[in-house]
Amino acid sequence: MRTRVLFVFLFLGIKAFSQEPSKTKRYTLDVNPFYGSILLHNTDISHLITEHPVGVIVGYNRKTFGENEWEREYNYPDAGASFVYQDTRSATLGKTYGLFAHYNFYFFKRNLQFRVAQGLAYATNPYDRVTNFRNNAYGSRFLSSTYMMLNYHKQRIFRNLGLNAGISVVHYSNANVKAPNTSTNTLAFTLGLVYNIGGTDLPYVSREKQQLTEPFRYNLAFRSGINESDNIGAGQFPFYIFSGYVDKRLGRKSALQLGTDVFFSNFLKELIRYQSISFPENEIAADTDFKRVGLFLGHELFINKLSITTQLGYYIYYPFDFEGRVYNRVGLKRYFGDKLFGEISLKSHGAAAEAVEFGIGIRL
Repeated sequence: MRTRVLFVFLFLGIKAFSQEPSKTKRYTLDVNPFYGSILLHNTDISHLITEHPVGVIVGYNRKTFGENEWEREYNYPDAGASFVYQDTRSATLGKTYGLFAHYNFYFFKRNLQFRVAQGLAYATNPYDRVTNFRNNAYGSRFLSSTYMMLNYHKQRIFRNLGLNAGISVVHYSNANVKAPNTSTNTLAFTLGLVYNIGGTDLPYVSREKQQLTEPFRYNLAFRSGINESDNIGAGQFPFYIFSGYVDKRLGRKSALQLGTDVFFSNFLKELIRYQSISFPENEIAADTDFKRVGLFLGHELFINKLSITTQLGYYIYYPFDFEGRVYNRVGLKRYFGDKLFGEISLKSHGAAAEAVEFGIGIRL
């Protein structure tokens, strides 16, 4: 069910890239083969790093020329969809296939391209306690995935054909939806081609920027999902998060947030029970409260109908010690009208993911 929800969210995000009408559009197609290394971010996966992975990143991009104000604010970015194939060249890890929504941002007279992408990947050989017990990186077939790509980008070197060359980082994780979830990060070098589809580019629209001012806005959000502790076989449990926060817009791009979260994480119930029985020396009572309350400070970056949220929180009610008092959240939000929004976010403690959260909310 949650896999379908994520596909729908990605579809809505991609649709949002081109939702405003334009008489003429311009597109590019890029193909970027890569060769890289899986980074040793955790010693628990050292046995999985045996070869250099190879693969390809294919992107379909719609150019913008400033027809809408958000395009001018971000120096006329591209928006599009991409496909990533990776062969880890490891019989244990197998291969991955991913679909993504992405933005391309440009710098230095548009010769430097930075792409950020979020999507869903399919792993061909996840953990299995009988047939593939060595794969402690991917606990499920479906993984959340993020990649970033930094390219030297030169279009129309020969007619409609241009060049991409740079580096990419590709991250795969199921965010503790199912254990194990040590995850992988691949650092790769890319060299590829970019092809301009259609005619010559349109002229860039340049207009005087208009100031945006808003009063304090009040937000209510509800998030949910399923996750599992790091104990393999402990079981998947639902969680529920209620959040309230205030935000203040600083301009067209940014807003600051201050708020509180109340967590009902049912996997902690089982973890508390397990530790109270298995590790009596830790003196954990079986009836220890599993609820947590946190305060957080956040930032929201607005890009058209989408926004990227980052939050740093601290538990003020913390009866059971799990991964420390500090937590962080990174999310992708999609607005429907002026007030309602949907959100997918990743909650972590440092680099240790706790959950993928699916949320709805209202901004008043």
